Amino acid sequence: MVGNSGSGKTTLAAALAERLGVPHVELDEIFHLPGWTERPAAEFRALVAERADAPAWVVDGNYTQVRALVWGRADTVVWLDFPRHVVMRRVVLRTIRRAVTREELWNGNREPWSNLWSTDPDRSIIAWSWQSHRRYRKDYTAAMADPDHARLAFVRLRSPGAARRFLTTITG
Repeated sequence: MVGNSGSGKTTLAAALAERLGVPHVELDEIFHLPGWTERPAAEFRALVAERADAPAWVVDGNYTQVRALVWGRADTVVWLDFPRHVVMRRVVLRTIRRAVTREELWNGNREPWSNLWSTDPDRSIIAWSWQSHRRYRKDYTAAMADPDHARLAFVRLRSPGAARRFLTTITG
């Protein structure tokens, strides 16, 4: 499951994994150590490889450093390709909710209030999402056309309604 931050990757991936009766692997959870520290690359790859070694799973995340590993073991890539205005509304509302409720994300990390006003994409998920939207469209469009990925089925969902309809077609 790939797509821009705020598109609903984790929510849809968790629901899909539940329907299929397989583990849900959230790459953000593996990557982010306490204090928003990044897990060392070799350790990150090893942990992702360990989880991707299972017979079946649903992985969500856009980490290029493990894409070949995950896609090499996948049969389908689901891409949430929603319009920028949809993604931005979702990521802003989600960030506000998480900041207000102090919801723990991974390993004790919580959304900082600065995510609401920082324009630095390395410090704000909102800025990251804005900046990444066009790049993800370009990258995943190219990946779909790449002969190296010809064995993968790509499912490109362009709206939340399409994502909901997709989920109803899945049975374990």
